[in-house]
Amino acid sequence: MKTGKRVFFSELAYVVGMITLAIGTAFMERADFGISMVVAPAYLIHLKVVSFLPFYTFGMSEYIFQALLLILLSFAVKGFRRSYLFSFVTAVLYGFTLDAAISLVACLPDYGIAAKIVFYALGMVLCSVGVAFFFKTYISPEAYELFVRDVSVKYNVSITRVKTIYDVVSCLTGIVLSFAFFGFGTFEGVKLGTVFCALINGFMIGKISGFLDNHFDFRDAFKFRDMFSK
Repeated sequence: MKTGKRVFFSELAYVVGMITLAIGTAFMERADFGISMVVAPAYLIHLKVVSFLPFYTFGMSEYIFQALLLILLSFAVKGFRRSYLFSFVTAVLYGFTLDAAISLVACLPDYGIAAKIVFYALGMVLCSVGVAFFFKTYISPEAYELFVRDVSVKYNVSITRVKTIYDVVSCLTGIVLSFAFFGFGTFEGVKLGTVFCALINGFMIGKISGFLDNHFDFRDAFKFRDMFSK
């Protein structure tokens, strides 16, 4: 039965999701209105470490932090799964993609506050698109999404509740790191834009995910799904 939808391979959704999310994050970082609360801890660590290790990029901070998160996840669920290794591979690939995106976005001209607003709005939209595409693939996502999913399944707790708790803890961690690294009352990385993003991010991802479902039929091009489910 024909549905009128175009076929979109789930493996391609993984690639599109990674590139789009990286570009979106790069735009938000350039705007400097506040990074997403999910990546705030890794970003704060990057800001601190790069001051004495110039080669330490945001992308490196991302996959190192996610490696630690995967270790914590293993303790939380009392076991290690093969998908965690694939998740780390995703984190490393994303880290390199993010660094490349930041370098490209840095080349764009800055016309003051108007440009920053455009960068931030574009970044939020692209990040939401990237996450929505990640939802359409079976390939292991970054550790952030994996942590929420597996803890929810392990302890039979609503994924929405786990996600909310994780976001709050991540945001508070970002604030604590900002104060510890740059002085009490100094908000680096976690700013007003972080709060605004938190309020509408879920809504945007839901709308974009619905749009993708209405227009595309996501199918696997290869028979690798079982390999990533263990």
